[in-house]
Amino acid sequence: MSLRLKRVLITGGGRGIGLAIARAFAGRGAELVLTDVDPAALDEARAEIETGGARCRTYVMDVTDPAAVQAVRSRLASDAGAIDVLVNNAGVVFGGPFLEVPLERHLQTYRVNLEGSVITTYAFLPDLLAAPRGHLVFIASASGFVGLPRGTTYASSKWGAIGFAESIRAELAHQKVENVHVTTVCPGYVDTGLFAGVTPPRTTHMLSPEELAEKVVRAVEKRKVWVLEPWLIKLTPLLKNALPTPVADFLSVAFGASSSMDRWIGHAGGDAGERHEHDATES
Repeated sequence: MSLRLKRVLITGGGRGIGLAIARAFAGRGAELVLTDVDPAALDEARAEIETGGARCRTYVMDVTDPAAVQAVRSRLASDAGAIDVLVNNAGVVFGGPFLEVPLERHLQTYRVNLEGSVITTYAFLPDLLAAPRGHLVFIASASGFVGLPRGTTYASSKWGAIGFAESIRAELAHQKVENVHVTTVCPGYVDTGLFAGVTPPRTTHMLSPEELAEKVVRAVEKRKVWVLEPWLIKLTPLLKNALPTPVADFLSVAFGASSSMDRWIGHAGGDAGERHEHDATES
């Protein structure tokens, strides 16, 4: 799939992984549409993308608000036209022991990380179906395959995101839709600061946003179903499903996955439950 002149919408595109993905698509000649809840971040992102020679539009959008998402779709249709690629990237993380994180923040995690993808996909999937070649990308997480202490609702929201992505992919295949493809991206920890303080599992490393972004764009070009990085993540679904639970639990402890969030501080610092970011997905 050639991305030249394709219109790519990225939620949470003002910073972090979303902005890195935007840079990678821009390098392929795509036209960018970035949404975020932070107007200042969008202004900076647009200036950077346009300085590089690519076309970029930005819209302030809360992915948890169906009316706001539909309004952006209508404005975009009027301003430029329909999209060819949708990257569901917007997300939040609130770390800390489950009972030390306020309930509202657990619920917000589900609203943004899971419901936001459903709302945005519901609004924009008709555009992809009408395109000669459309692509739907979900930025999930390696934690969507395993339990994550001190990141319980973050991990479980990503389990839901993977299930939603796989169900959409299966439904499109069942309906014999051949022009829209789905890619689910499940990285380990990514070094943008949102997961500052974490300890990646043994034998793995913190991915750079640029490293992950390049793999995402290549997956769209090649119509790959999965992006699993780094190498250990490629084995995780198989090991999780094939091994007895006590063995899988032992390996999670041995590789340091269970304790990886113990020293997480995030961008904001402060007490557990007070650390958070808005619409800047990490995994």
